[in-house]
Amino acid sequence: MSVATAPARWAWAEIDLPALEHNVGVMRRFAAPAAVWAVVKADAYGHGALVVGPAAVAAGCEGLCVALTQEGVALREAGVDVPILVLSEQPVDDLPNLAAHGLTPTVTTIEAIDALAALRVRGLSVHLKIDTGMHRVGAHPVDAKALAAGIAAHRPWLQLEGVYTHLAVADEMNDPYTRRQVDRFDAALAELPPVPLVHVANSAGAMAHPSAHRSFVRAGIALYGISPGPGVDHLAAELRPVMTLRSRVSFVKRVPASERLSYGLRYRLPAAANVATVPVGYADGVRRNLSNVGDVLIGGRRRRIIGSITMDQLMVECGDDPVQRGDDVVLIGRQGDERITAEEWAAHLGTIGYEITCGITTRVPRLKL
Repeated sequence: MSVATAPARWAWAEIDLPALEHNVGVMRRFAAPAAVWAVVKADAYGHGALVVGPAAVAAGCEGLCVALTQEGVALREAGVDVPILVLSEQPVDDLPNLAAHGLTPTVTTIEAIDALAALRVRGLSVHLKIDTGMHRVGAHPVDAKALAAGIAAHRPWLQLEGVYTHLAVADEMNDPYTRRQVDRFDAALAELPPVPLVHVANSAGAMAHPSAHRSFVRAGIALYGISPGPGVDHLAAELRPVMTLRSRVSFVKRVPASERLSYGLRYRLPAAANVATVPVGYADGVRRNLSNVGDVLIGGRRRRIIGSITMDQLMVECGDDPVQRGDDVVLIGRQGDERITAEEWAAHLGTIGYEITCGITTRVPRLKL
């Protein structure tokens, strides 16, 4: 997703690159002496990878991580020349494109190793992922030695540059499972030949588990100023949110007491009020479940979203306070002394902050600050 320089509509997201730079600095201090690689998959968690990726590198990240070949290719075509790790095995049909753009593949099976070797790209670096207990993707620890030998057997085409795993509960500081994962990883690593790069920690791991730092940490959500989880909120206090979601009041009407509003007429006004319409809705990522529980900021005050959020619009109760067309509306971010965070939305919706920013759709232009 590109980042515009002026809003194309009365709904836009501001991407604060100085805040991103600050967060990179915070994570570098947590990780030191390990390096930091920025995770910019899912369009940089909804923030715009083609802007965030280069900015993260300029701020000191030594590499990037993506989920898909296509995400890495887009960064290469935008001129990013640092290492880019693709975090899971890709379809065989994607591998020529992956290799041609100098991306680093993850391998977990002998089939992927053989397919990469068949490309005959001399010295193609690969990273071996070991599943230490998350059970999503990764080689079983007992298979790691054989897979490393399989990579070595394909010299000069392949070289084992890195070995890594992923932590399941790093944000729960007192859960002993993280220590068990690290121990399983170290036991498997001891059976392998030395490799240049070893990595374990995600954002929460970088903050809360120094033993998981290794060569570099993979910093994702923390770079965007969102806590990885309640268990590490106290460690994330210095982070600054990178995204502000804004709109403007598009229409104002005085609605009598007891009138019901929006689809389904499920909300009844307890008293006459000025009701503001805001031209942003669930097609933009403002989820319907925020209806009647979520707030926005207008005039530096919290205003309740009332009635069902619709595809393109929502309504806000403003009481007797003056409000007019064109007034600034903040849905996520700060206005005056008030602030609404992605974590607040997540709490209303029973989810996590990651899903909130990833869910702000491409209809919403991103503006670089």
